[in-house]
Amino acid sequence: MQTWLFVAVGGAFGACLRFGIAELMALLLGRHFPYGTLVVNVVGSLIMGIAYALITHAQVVEHPMKPLLMVGILGALTTFSSFALDTVVLAQQGAYLKALLNVGLNLFLCLAMVVLGMQLVVSRL
Repeated sequence: MQTWLFVAVGGAFGACLRFGIAELMALLLGRHFPYGTLVVNVVGSLIMGIAYALITHAQVVEHPMKPLLMVGILGALTTFSSFALDTVVLAQQGAYLKALLNVGLNLFLCLAMVVLGMQLVVSRL
């Protein structure tokens, strides 16, 4: 039951963090492109890569609060469904180039950040 509570608390925090970042990006850069979703996906992917590498390569014993971070906070922060919806909406609005750019940037940068996060940890061992 404690694990479920950690996931729930982490999810609430991650969702609020995601909303705050999205609003900040919209304020700073406008709402003509889903910058907030891009930022949370990239940053969340970097953190996920670091956490994964610490658990698998640094032989860190899995902490009981792992679900709080990995499932709760990061799961709510980096909701890929928002990325999908943003892309479809851009395409429906006829902004096909922006839709393709959104797909390309999210996929490339998030994959790269997972690799970078893992390398940051592994290179320090």
